[in-house]
Amino acid sequence: MYMFFRKLVEIWFKHIKYKMTVLNPENIPAQNGGFIVASNHLTYSDPPVIAAVFKGRFSFMAKSELFKNKIFAWIITKCGAFPVVRGAKDNTAIERAVSDIEKNKIFVIFPEGTRSKDGVIARAKSGVALIAGMANAPVVPVSIMYGCDGKRRTCAVAVGEMIPTEEIAITDVTDRKRIKAVSSLVMSSICALQRQICEHYHIPVPGSEGLL
Repeated sequence: MYMFFRKLVEIWFKHIKYKMTVLNPENIPAQNGGFIVASNHLTYSDPPVIAAVFKGRFSFMAKSELFKNKIFAWIITKCGAFPVVRGAKDNTAIERAVSDIEKNKIFVIFPEGTRSKDGVIARAKSGVALIAGMANAPVVPVSIMYGCDGKRRTCAVAVGEMIPTEEIAITDVTDRKRIKAVSSLVMSSICALQRQICEHYHIPVPGSEGLL
């Protein structure tokens, strides 16, 4: 059932809904799981777009409100989503993410924690660093941008080189300085990929318009 839904997602988002371009496809890991994909966040299409590019079983957090509709909840659950309550004080979601990575799943996370309305990439929250550190898992940075080519909607996905575990290791989850450094490293990679997309299409980087 999972592979059926995954194939439907791939066909719809990669070949029907969008004219998709993947930059640096050689950076897509050969392994089918056990790592993190960290991406900027623009629309609700981002998770299935990532699922259309990478191969494997996925796991990702989705805000609990999305699970109120039983049919939609069933679909996204089949695709690997699990609910997270925003502002929750416990570590249940992080522990679930770590557990799924250890089960050789691909954990997808949007470090900014919310969607960007203007495409400008914001600072990362601590989640990506904590999960990578606790799971001892490498991170594959990704940047997504949407556009239009005439009447056809387009989607560009730039895949970065995998950041190895030794570069993002965290031995003390209370070390705020280290957590911030790891988060910044991941976001810097995502920003660099966004610039690559903009250079590829000869368009300005979001937020750079009007800058001297």
